[in-house]
Amino acid sequence: MDFLKELFKENYSESNFFLLAGPCVIESKAVLHETASELVSICQELKIPLVFKSSYTKANRSSVHSFTGIGTEKALSLLADIKAEFNIPLVTDIHTEEDAMMAAEFVDVLQIPAFLCRQTSLLVAAAKTQKVVNIKKGQFLSPDGMQFAMQKVQSQNNEKVMLTERGTTFGYQDLIVDYRGIPIMKAFGKPVIMDCTHALQQPNQSSGVTGGKPELIETIAKCAIAAGADGLFIETHPDPKNALSDGANMLPLKDLKSLLQKLIRVRNAVI
Repeated sequence: MDFLKELFKENYSESNFFLLAGPCVIESKAVLHETASELVSICQELKIPLVFKSSYTKANRSSVHSFTGIGTEKALSLLADIKAEFNIPLVTDIHTEEDAMMAAEFVDVLQIPAFLCRQTSLLVAAAKTQKVVNIKKGQFLSPDGMQFAMQKVQSQNNEKVMLTERGTTFGYQDLIVDYRGIPIMKAFGKPVIMDCTHALQQPNQSSGVTGGKPELIETIAKCAIAAGADGLFIETHPDPKNALSDGANMLPLKDLKSLLQKLIRVRNAVI
C-alpha cells in the first residue's frame, strides 16, 4: 500500500488507523475552517493520518427540497483554501465523468458514492485521473462484489484504490453492518475503511429527510477497528443539529477527540 505513504507523506504509520473526516457538505467558509482546524489539531496530537472530507455538491438526496451545496466553483475554491492553509490531503464525492477531471484539480482522493459503485464509466473516469479512488460499497452489494468495482479502476493502470464499508440495506428504512465484509475486502489487497456515520443512516423517512443513530458511532467504530479496518470515515460538524445535510448522523466535533482516543486503545489491543 505504498500509495498511502505518498498520500500521507511523513504522517503515515501502519501502527495506527487513518481517518477521513469533515462535514458532509460544504456549507460555509466558517464551518469548513473550524472543522478542519480542530481535526488537524486532534490528528497531529494523536498521530492519526488525516484526509479532510467535504462534498462540494450532494447529488443523492431524499427530497427535491434538500440542500445540495453552495455552488461548485465557490465550494471547490474553499476546499483549495483548506488544502493551502493546513497542507492536508482532501477527499470529495464525484457523481459524473465530468466531475472526475474537475475535482481532481483540487483534491487527492476521489470518492465514489455507494449508489454509484457499479457505474463503470464513472469508475474509469476517476481512475484515469491517477488520483486515489475510494469506492463506497453499495448498500445492495455483497463485499465479494466489490472486487469488480476495484478491477474497473485497476483496468486504467491505477492501483490506488480504497474500499469503504457503509452498511447493507435492511428492510426499507434501516441499514445493518456485517463485519465479515472487512476481512473479505481486505483480502483484495487494498485498504478497507469503515464509514461509521453513513452506516447509521435511516433513509427514506416519511419526512423526506434521512434519519440516523449517531449515538452508535462509537460502537460501529470500535467493532470496525477490532475487525481489522485500516481507516475510518466519520462525518463531523460543530453543530450537527443545525447542519444543512446529514445532520442526523454526524458526530459533534466536540466529541471526536475522546472517541479517537478510545479507538487508539482498541487498535493497540488488536494489532
